[in-house]
Amino acid sequence: MARLFGTDGVRGVANSELTPELAFNLGKAGAYVLSKQKERPVVLIGKDTRISGDMLEDALSAGILAVGGNVIKVGVLPTPAIAYLVRRYKADAGVVISASHNPFEYNGIKFFNSKGFKLDDQIEEDIEDIIMRNIDVNSHITGDKLGKCLEGSEDSLKMYVDFLKSTIDVDIRGMKIVLDCANGASYQAAERVYRELGADVAVIGNRPTGVNINDACGSTHPEKLQEEVVRAGAEVGLAFDGDADRLIAVDEKGRVVDGDRTICICAKMLKNTGKLVDERVTATVMSNLGFHKYLESIGCTTDVTAVGDRYVLERMLKTGCVIGGEQSGHIIFLNHTTTGDGILSSLQLIKAMKLDGRPLSEMADEIKIYPQVLRNAKVRGENKRKFEEDPDILADIERIEQLLEGEGRILIRPSGTEPLVRVMLEGPELDSITKLAEELANSLSRKFG
Repeated sequence: MARLFGTDGVRGVANSELTPELAFNLGKAGAYVLSKQKERPVVLIGKDTRISGDMLEDALSAGILAVGGNVIKVGVLPTPAIAYLVRRYKADAGVVISASHNPFEYNGIKFFNSKGFKLDDQIEEDIEDIIMRNIDVNSHITGDKLGKCLEGSEDSLKMYVDFLKSTIDVDIRGMKIVLDCANGASYQAAERVYRELGADVAVIGNRPTGVNINDACGSTHPEKLQEEVVRAGAEVGLAFDGDADRLIAVDEKGRVVDGDRTICICAKMLKNTGKLVDERVTATVMSNLGFHKYLESIGCTTDVTAVGDRYVLERMLKTGCVIGGEQSGHIIFLNHTTTGDGILSSLQLIKAMKLDGRPLSEMADEIKIYPQVLRNAKVRGENKRKFEEDPDILADIERIEQLLEGEGRILIRPSGTEPLVRVMLEGPELDSITKLAEELANSLSRKFG
Protein backbone atom coordinates (compact mmCIF):
# COMPACT_ATOMS: atom_id res chain seq x y z
CA MET A 1 0.00 0.00 0.00
CA ALA A 2 1.33 3.44 -0.92
CA ARG A 3 2.43 5.72 1.87
CA LEU A 4 0.29 8.73 2.76
CA PHE A 5 3.23 10.90 3.78
CA GLY A 6 5.74 11.92 1.15
CA THR A 7 8.86 13.98 1.80
CA ASP A 8 6.66 17.06 2.25
CA GLY A 9 3.48 15.85 3.95
CA VAL A 10 0.30 14.44 2.42
CA ARG A 11 -0.65 15.77 -1.03
CA GLY A 12 -3.21 15.16 -3.74
CA VAL A 13 -6.06 16.63 -5.77
CA ALA A 14 -8.37 18.30 -3.26
CA ASN A 15 -11.73 16.58 -2.70
CA SER A 16 -10.62 13.65 -4.87
CA GLU A 17 -7.39 12.27 -3.45
CA LEU A 18 -7.06 14.61 -0.48
CA THR A 19 -10.66 14.44 0.74
CA PRO A 20 -12.33 16.05 3.77
CA GLU A 21 -12.63 12.55 5.22
CA LEU A 22 -8.86 12.05 4.95
CA ALA A 23 -8.22 15.50 6.44
CA PHE A 24 -10.60 14.67 9.33
CA ASN A 25 -8.77 11.38 9.94
CA LEU A 26 -5.38 13.10 9.76
CA GLY A 27 -6.59 15.57 12.39
CA LYS A 28 -7.86 12.79 14.64
CA ALA A 29 -4.82 10.57 14.27
CA GLY A 30 -2.38 13.48 14.56
CA ALA A 31 -3.97 14.86 17.72
CA TYR A 32 -4.24 11.36 19.19
CA VAL A 33 -0.54 10.64 18.65
CA LEU A 34 0.38 14.07 20.05
CA SER A 35 -1.90 13.52 23.07
CA LYS A 36 0.43 10.75 24.20
CA GLN A 37 2.89 13.54 24.98
CA LYS A 38 0.30 16.02 26.28
CA GLU A 39 -3.27 15.34 27.38
CA ARG A 40 -4.84 18.24 25.45
CA PRO A 41 -2.50 19.25 22.62
CA VAL A 42 -2.77 22.68 21.00
CA VAL A 43 -2.44 22.64 17.21
CA LEU A 44 -1.80 25.77 15.13
CA ILE A 45 -3.30 25.70 11.61
CA GLY A 46 -2.37 27.93 8.66
CA LYS A 47 -3.13 27.71 4.95
CA ASP A 48 -2.39 29.23 1.56
CA THR A 49 -4.94 30.84 -0.78
CA ARG A 50 -6.34 27.74 -2.55
CA ILE A 51 -10.11 27.49 -2.77
CA SER A 52 -9.97 24.07 -1.09
CA GLY A 53 -8.16 25.45 1.96
CA ASP A 54 -11.34 26.32 3.89
CA MET A 55 -12.83 22.86 3.36
CA LEU A 56 -9.69 21.04 4.47
CA GLU A 57 -9.09 23.41 7.39
CA ASP A 58 -12.56 22.78 8.80
CA ALA A 59 -12.29 19.01 8.33
CA LEU A 60 -8.83 18.87 9.87
CA SER A 61 -9.93 21.04 12.79
CA ALA A 62 -12.98 18.84 13.41
CA GLY A 63 -10.75 15.78 13.63
CA ILE A 64 -8.45 17.45 16.16
CA LEU A 65 -11.38 18.71 18.26
CA ALA A 66 -13.05 15.28 18.18
CA VAL A 67 -10.21 13.71 20.16
CA GLY A 68 -9.83 16.56 22.63
CA GLY A 69 -7.18 18.70 20.99
CA ASN A 70 -7.48 22.48 20.80
CA VAL A 71 -7.01 24.47 17.60
CA ILE A 72 -5.70 27.94 16.82
CA LYS A 73 -6.49 29.05 13.26
CA VAL A 74 -4.16 31.78 12.00
CA GLY A 75 -5.53 32.00 8.44
CA VAL A 76 -3.53 32.61 5.27
CA LEU A 77 0.18 32.69 6.10
CA PRO A 78 3.36 31.24 4.56
CA THR A 79 4.46 27.77 5.58
CA PRO A 80 7.55 29.14 7.39
CA ALA A 81 5.28 31.47 9.37
CA ILE A 82 3.64 28.43 10.95
CA ALA A 83 7.05 26.94 11.76
CA TYR A 84 7.88 30.21 13.54
CA LEU A 85 4.52 30.82 15.22
CA VAL A 86 4.24 27.32 16.65
CA ARG A 87 7.18 28.29 18.86
CA ARG A 88 5.82 31.74 19.69
CA TYR A 89 2.44 30.34 20.70
CA LYS A 90 4.10 27.42 22.51
CA ALA A 91 1.77 25.09 20.61
CA ASP A 92 2.33 21.36 20.51
CA ALA A 93 2.21 21.16 16.71
CA GLY A 94 1.61 23.23 13.61
CA VAL A 95 -0.20 22.23 10.42
CA VAL A 96 0.03 23.90 7.02
CA ILE A 97 -2.63 23.32 4.37
CA SER A 98 -0.81 23.93 1.09
CA ALA A 99 0.52 22.19 -2.01
CA SER A 100 3.38 24.66 -2.39
CA HIS A 101 4.22 25.31 -6.07
CA ASN A 102 1.56 22.94 -7.50
CA PRO A 103 -1.57 24.10 -9.40
CA PHE A 104 -4.60 25.25 -7.40
CA GLU A 105 -6.59 22.00 -7.69
CA TYR A 106 -3.96 20.24 -5.54
CA ASN A 107 -3.58 20.69 -1.83
CA GLY A 108 -1.56 19.21 0.99
CA ILE A 109 -1.31 18.82 4.74
CA LYS A 110 2.07 19.17 6.43
CA PHE A 111 2.84 18.90 10.15
CA PHE A 112 5.46 20.67 12.26
CA ASN A 113 6.44 19.73 15.80
CA SER A 114 6.54 22.10 18.76
CA LYS A 115 10.04 23.27 17.81
CA GLY A 116 9.05 24.21 14.26
CA PHE A 117 10.68 21.23 12.57
CA LYS A 118 8.89 18.72 10.35
CA LEU A 119 7.59 15.71 12.26
CA ASP A 120 9.95 12.83 12.90
CA ASP A 121 9.48 9.87 10.58
CA GLN A 122 8.31 7.70 13.48
CA ILE A 123 5.50 10.08 14.40
CA GLU A 124 4.39 10.29 10.76
CA GLU A 125 4.42 6.49 10.61
CA ASP A 126 2.30 6.27 13.77
CA ILE A 127 -0.26 8.67 12.29
CA GLU A 128 -0.24 6.85 8.98
CA ASP A 129 -0.63 3.44 10.66
CA ILE A 130 -3.78 4.58 12.47
CA ILE A 131 -5.35 5.79 9.22
CA MET A 132 -4.26 2.86 7.05
CA ARG A 133 -5.52 0.31 9.57
CA ASN A 134 -8.74 2.27 10.07
CA ILE A 135 -8.26 2.37 13.85
CA ASP A 136 -10.97 4.41 15.59
CA VAL A 137 -9.05 6.61 18.02
CA ASN A 138 -12.05 8.84 18.69
CA SER A 139 -13.69 6.68 21.36
CA HIS A 140 -16.59 9.14 20.92
CA ILE A 141 -15.61 11.34 23.84
CA THR A 142 -18.24 13.80 25.03
CA GLY A 143 -18.74 16.73 27.34
CA ASP A 144 -15.81 18.83 28.47
CA LYS A 145 -13.29 16.38 26.98
CA LEU A 146 -13.93 17.75 23.48
CA GLY A 147 -11.51 20.30 22.09
CA LYS A 148 -12.25 23.90 21.19
CA CYS A 149 -10.98 26.64 18.90
CA LEU A 150 -8.80 29.17 20.70
CA GLU A 151 -8.09 32.77 19.81
CA GLY A 152 -4.51 33.72 19.08
CA SER A 153 -3.15 36.09 21.69
CA GLU A 154 -1.74 38.51 19.12
CA ASP A 155 -1.93 39.44 15.44
CA SER A 156 -0.18 36.45 13.87
CA LEU A 157 0.69 38.29 10.65
CA LYS A 158 2.27 41.13 12.62
CA MET A 159 4.26 38.70 14.76
CA TYR A 160 5.66 37.03 11.67
CA VAL A 161 6.40 40.31 9.87
CA ASP A 162 8.20 41.67 12.95
CA PHE A 163 10.28 38.48 13.12
CA LEU A 164 11.28 38.78 9.46
CA LYS A 165 12.27 42.42 9.89
CA SER A 166 14.50 41.42 12.81
CA THR A 167 16.61 39.21 10.54
CA ILE A 168 18.07 42.10 8.50
CA ASP A 169 20.31 44.78 9.98
CA VAL A 170 21.10 46.98 6.97
CA ASP A 171 19.24 50.04 5.72
CA ILE A 172 17.21 49.33 2.57
CA ARG A 173 15.17 52.53 2.52
CA GLY A 174 14.49 53.69 -1.04
CA MET A 175 15.72 50.47 -2.63
CA LYS A 176 13.61 49.72 -5.70
CA ILE A 177 12.23 46.17 -5.47
CA VAL A 178 9.58 44.18 -7.36
CA LEU A 179 7.82 41.32 -5.56
CA ASP A 180 5.92 38.43 -7.12
CA CYS A 181 3.79 36.70 -4.48
CA ALA A 182 2.41 33.94 -6.75
CA ASN A 183 -1.13 34.90 -5.67
CA GLY A 184 -0.28 32.77 -2.68
CA ALA A 185 0.43 32.78 1.03
CA SER A 186 2.93 35.67 0.95
CA TYR A 187 0.58 38.17 -0.68
CA GLN A 188 0.23 40.20 2.53
CA ALA A 189 3.40 39.44 4.48
CA ALA A 190 6.02 40.11 1.78
CA GLU A 191 4.74 43.53 0.79
CA ARG A 192 4.26 44.54 4.41
CA VAL A 193 7.82 43.54 5.36
CA TYR A 194 9.43 45.55 2.57
CA ARG A 195 7.20 48.59 2.93
CA GLU A 196 7.81 48.75 6.68
CA LEU A 197 11.55 48.55 6.00
CA GLY A 198 11.21 51.58 3.71
CA ALA A 199 11.82 49.99 0.32
CA ASP A 200 10.24 51.37 -2.86
CA VAL A 201 8.05 48.35 -3.63
CA ALA A 202 5.99 47.24 -6.62
CA VAL A 203 4.01 44.02 -6.30
CA ILE A 204 2.55 41.53 -8.76
CA GLY A 205 0.81 38.23 -8.04
CA ASN A 206 -0.89 39.68 -4.96
CA ARG A 207 -4.56 39.30 -5.88
CA PRO A 208 -5.49 35.71 -4.98
CA THR A 209 -8.85 34.39 -6.15
CA GLY A 210 -8.54 30.85 -4.83
CA VAL A 211 -7.80 29.47 -8.29
CA ASN A 212 -4.90 31.60 -9.56
CA ILE A 213 -2.16 30.52 -7.14
CA ASN A 214 1.09 29.81 -9.06
CA ASP A 215 -0.75 30.52 -12.34
CA ALA A 216 1.91 31.94 -14.68
CA CYS A 217 3.49 33.71 -11.73
CA GLY A 218 5.74 33.14 -8.74
CA SER A 219 9.04 31.30 -8.44
CA THR A 220 8.13 28.61 -11.01
CA HIS A 221 7.08 31.21 -13.63
CA PRO A 222 9.27 34.30 -13.20
CA GLU A 223 8.73 35.67 -16.73
CA LYS A 224 6.35 38.47 -15.69
CA LEU A 225 8.66 39.45 -12.87
CA GLN A 226 11.60 39.62 -15.27
CA GLU A 227 9.64 41.98 -17.53
CA GLU A 228 8.48 44.15 -14.63
CA VAL A 229 11.96 44.51 -13.13
CA VAL A 230 13.34 45.82 -16.44
CA ARG A 231 10.30 48.02 -17.10
CA ALA A 232 10.44 49.59 -13.63
CA GLY A 233 14.20 49.94 -13.54
CA ALA A 234 14.26 48.01 -10.26
CA GLU A 235 17.40 46.81 -8.52
CA VAL A 236 16.04 43.33 -7.91
CA GLY A 237 12.96 41.16 -8.31
CA LEU A 238 11.91 38.57 -5.74
CA ALA A 239 9.54 35.70 -6.56
CA PHE A 240 8.00 33.31 -4.03
CA ASP A 241 6.02 30.12 -4.56
CA GLY A 242 2.48 29.39 -3.37
CA ASP A 243 3.39 28.74 0.26
CA ALA A 244 6.39 31.12 0.22
CA ASP A 245 9.07 28.69 1.35
CA ARG A 246 11.07 29.24 -1.87
CA LEU A 247 12.78 32.23 -3.45
CA ILE A 248 13.84 32.84 -7.04
CA ALA A 249 15.45 36.24 -7.66
CA VAL A 250 15.79 38.38 -10.78
CA ASP A 251 18.71 40.78 -11.27
CA GLU A 252 18.42 44.35 -12.55
CA LYS A 253 18.94 43.11 -16.13
CA GLY A 254 15.93 40.79 -15.87
CA ARG A 255 17.96 37.58 -15.55
CA VAL A 256 16.98 34.79 -13.19
CA VAL A 257 19.18 34.16 -10.15
CA ASP A 258 18.35 30.63 -8.97
CA GLY A 259 18.79 29.00 -5.59
CA ASP A 260 22.34 27.84 -6.31
CA ARG A 261 23.55 31.36 -7.02
CA THR A 262 21.59 32.84 -4.10
CA ILE A 263 23.13 30.32 -1.69
CA CYS A 264 26.61 31.14 -3.02
CA ILE A 265 26.07 34.89 -2.63
CA CYS A 266 24.69 34.53 0.89
CA ALA A 267 27.36 32.02 1.93
CA LYS A 268 30.04 34.49 0.85
CA MET A 269 28.34 37.21 2.92
CA LEU A 270 28.18 34.93 5.96
CA LYS A 271 31.83 33.99 5.51
CA ASN A 272 32.91 37.62 5.19
CA THR A 273 30.99 38.55 8.35
CA GLY A 274 32.36 35.61 10.34
CA LYS A 275 29.01 33.82 10.61
CA LEU A 276 29.58 30.83 8.33
CA VAL A 277 30.18 28.00 10.82
CA ASP A 278 33.16 25.85 9.80
CA GLU A 279 33.03 27.50 6.34
CA ARG A 280 30.40 24.84 5.53
CA VAL A 281 27.43 24.85 3.12
CA THR A 282 24.86 22.08 2.57
CA ALA A 283 23.32 21.27 -0.83
CA THR A 284 21.77 18.37 -2.73
CA VAL A 285 23.16 16.16 -5.49
CA MET A 286 21.33 18.35 -8.02
CA SER A 287 23.30 21.49 -7.20
CA ASN A 288 25.22 22.71 -10.21
CA LEU A 289 28.90 21.91 -10.72
CA GLY A 290 29.54 25.65 -10.91
CA PHE A 291 28.03 25.99 -7.43
CA HIS A 292 30.60 23.59 -6.01
CA LYS A 293 33.52 25.13 -7.89
CA TYR A 294 32.61 28.64 -6.70
CA LEU A 295 32.28 27.66 -3.05
CA GLU A 296 35.59 25.82 -3.26
CA SER A 297 37.19 28.94 -4.74
CA ILE A 298 36.19 31.04 -1.71
CA GLY A 299 37.41 28.43 0.77
CA CYS A 300 34.15 26.69 1.62
CA THR A 301 33.33 23.00 1.86
CA THR A 302 30.01 21.54 0.68
CA ASP A 303 28.08 18.69 2.25
CA VAL A 304 25.94 16.89 -0.34
CA THR A 305 22.61 15.20 0.45
CA ALA A 306 19.80 13.47 -1.40
CA VAL A 307 17.22 15.69 -3.11
CA GLY A 308 14.73 17.23 -0.67
CA ASP A 309 14.85 19.95 1.95
CA ARG A 310 14.21 17.34 4.65
CA TYR A 311 17.58 15.75 3.93
CA VAL A 312 19.32 19.12 3.74
CA LEU A 313 17.96 20.05 7.17
CA GLU A 314 18.88 16.69 8.71
CA ARG A 315 22.48 17.15 7.60
CA MET A 316 22.61 20.76 8.80
CA LEU A 317 21.37 19.79 12.25
CA LYS A 318 24.09 17.12 12.48
CA THR A 319 26.94 19.39 11.39
CA GLY A 320 25.88 22.80 12.74
CA CYS A 321 25.85 24.25 9.22
CA VAL A 322 23.89 27.51 9.07
CA ILE A 323 23.02 27.69 5.35
CA GLY A 324 21.83 25.04 2.92
CA GLY A 325 19.28 24.48 0.21
CA GLU A 326 18.37 23.61 -3.34
CA GLN A 327 18.43 25.04 -6.87
CA SER A 328 14.66 25.47 -6.63
CA GLY A 329 15.15 28.29 -4.13
CA HIS A 330 14.30 26.36 -0.98
CA ILE A 331 17.00 27.78 1.30
CA ILE A 332 17.40 27.23 5.05
CA PHE A 333 19.10 29.84 7.24
CA LEU A 334 19.35 27.78 10.40
CA ASN A 335 20.68 30.68 12.45
CA HIS A 336 17.27 32.35 11.95
CA THR A 337 14.64 29.65 11.51
CA THR A 338 13.89 25.94 11.14
CA THR A 339 12.73 25.61 7.54
CA GLY A 340 13.00 27.21 4.11
CA ASP A 341 11.53 30.73 4.11
CA GLY A 342 11.33 32.64 0.83
CA ILE A 343 10.86 36.08 2.37
CA LEU A 344 13.64 35.55 4.91
CA SER A 345 15.93 34.29 2.13
CA SER A 346 15.14 37.39 0.08
CA LEU A 347 16.08 39.62 3.01
CA GLN A 348 19.44 37.84 3.34
CA LEU A 349 20.06 38.30 -0.39
CA ILE A 350 19.19 42.00 -0.10
CA LYS A 351 21.58 42.30 2.84
CA ALA A 352 24.34 40.65 0.78
CA MET A 353 23.71 43.16 -2.01
CA LYS A 354 23.86 46.13 0.34
CA LEU A 355 27.06 44.95 2.00
CA ASP A 356 28.71 44.18 -1.34
CA GLY A 357 27.67 47.40 -3.02
CA ARG A 358 27.58 45.99 -6.55
CA PRO A 359 24.53 45.25 -8.72
CA LEU A 360 23.11 41.75 -8.31
CA SER A 361 24.07 40.91 -11.90
CA GLU A 362 27.78 41.38 -11.13
CA MET A 363 27.54 39.31 -7.97
CA ALA A 364 25.69 36.50 -9.75
CA ASP A 365 28.10 36.48 -12.70
CA GLU A 366 30.94 35.49 -10.35
CA ILE A 367 29.30 32.05 -10.18
CA LYS A 368 29.67 30.20 -13.47
CA ILE A 369 26.66 27.93 -13.86
CA TYR A 370 27.28 24.99 -16.20
CA PRO A 371 24.60 23.95 -18.70
CA GLN A 372 22.54 21.16 -17.20
CA VAL A 373 20.41 18.58 -19.02
CA LEU A 374 17.91 16.23 -17.39
CA ARG A 375 16.37 13.29 -19.21
CA ASN A 376 14.03 10.62 -17.85
CA ALA A 377 14.40 6.95 -18.77
CA LYS A 378 11.14 5.01 -18.46
CA VAL A 379 11.79 1.68 -16.73
CA ARG A 380 9.78 -0.96 -14.92
CA GLY A 381 9.44 -0.24 -11.22
CA GLU A 382 11.35 -3.32 -10.15
CA ASN A 383 14.24 -2.38 -12.47
CA LYS A 384 14.95 1.11 -11.17
CA ARG A 385 18.25 0.14 -9.54
CA LYS A 386 19.48 -2.58 -11.89
CA PHE A 387 21.66 -0.11 -13.80
CA GLU A 388 23.95 0.05 -10.76
CA GLU A 389 25.30 -3.43 -11.53
CA ASP A 390 24.85 -3.63 -15.30
CA PRO A 391 28.27 -3.80 -17.04
CA ASP A 392 27.09 -2.15 -20.28
CA ILE A 393 25.53 0.81 -18.50
CA LEU A 394 28.50 1.17 -16.18
CA ALA A 395 30.79 1.20 -19.22
CA ASP A 396 28.66 3.95 -20.82
CA ILE A 397 28.88 6.01 -17.63
CA GLU A 398 32.66 5.61 -17.51
CA ARG A 399 32.93 6.65 -21.17
CA ILE A 400 30.88 9.79 -20.54
CA GLU A 401 32.97 10.70 -17.48
CA GLN A 402 36.11 10.43 -19.59
CA LEU A 403 34.59 12.68 -22.27
CA LEU A 404 33.75 15.32 -19.67
CA GLU A 405 37.37 15.27 -18.43
CA GLY A 406 36.64 16.94 -15.09
CA GLU A 407 34.73 19.81 -16.74
CA GLY A 408 31.34 18.26 -16.13
CA ARG A 409 29.57 15.51 -14.27
CA ILE A 410 26.97 12.81 -14.65
CA LEU A 411 24.35 11.86 -12.08
CA ILE A 412 21.93 8.95 -12.41
CA ARG A 413 19.26 8.40 -9.78
CA PRO A 414 16.04 6.40 -9.59
CA SER A 415 12.86 8.40 -9.04
CA GLY A 416 11.40 7.96 -5.59
CA THR A 417 7.80 8.09 -6.82
CA GLU A 418 7.69 7.10 -10.50
CA PRO A 419 8.98 4.21 -12.70
CA LEU A 420 11.80 6.40 -13.98
CA VAL A 421 15.57 6.67 -13.83
CA ARG A 422 16.70 10.29 -14.08
CA VAL A 423 19.84 11.08 -16.08
CA MET A 424 21.48 14.44 -15.41
CA LEU A 425 24.55 15.76 -17.21
CA GLU A 426 26.44 19.00 -16.75
CA GLY A 427 29.19 20.32 -18.94
CA PRO A 428 30.49 23.32 -20.87
CA GLU A 429 28.70 22.48 -24.18
CA LEU A 430 24.91 22.15 -24.10
CA ASP A 431 24.58 20.31 -27.42
CA SER A 432 27.11 17.62 -26.55
CA ILE A 433 25.75 16.89 -23.06
CA THR A 434 22.19 16.81 -24.44
CA LYS A 435 23.19 14.15 -26.95
CA LEU A 436 25.01 12.11 -24.29
CA ALA A 437 22.09 12.32 -21.83
CA GLU A 438 19.56 11.24 -24.46
CA GLU A 439 21.72 8.32 -25.58
CA LEU A 440 22.13 7.05 -22.02
CA ALA A 441 18.44 7.52 -21.19
CA ASN A 442 17.48 5.57 -24.32
CA SER A 443 19.86 2.76 -23.36
CA LEU A 444 18.34 2.55 -19.88
CA SER A 445 14.81 2.46 -21.31
CA ARG A 446 15.67 -0.27 -23.80
CA LYS A 447 17.34 -2.45 -21.17
CA PHE A 448 15.00 -1.99 -18.23
CA GLY A 449 11.75 -0.62 -19.63
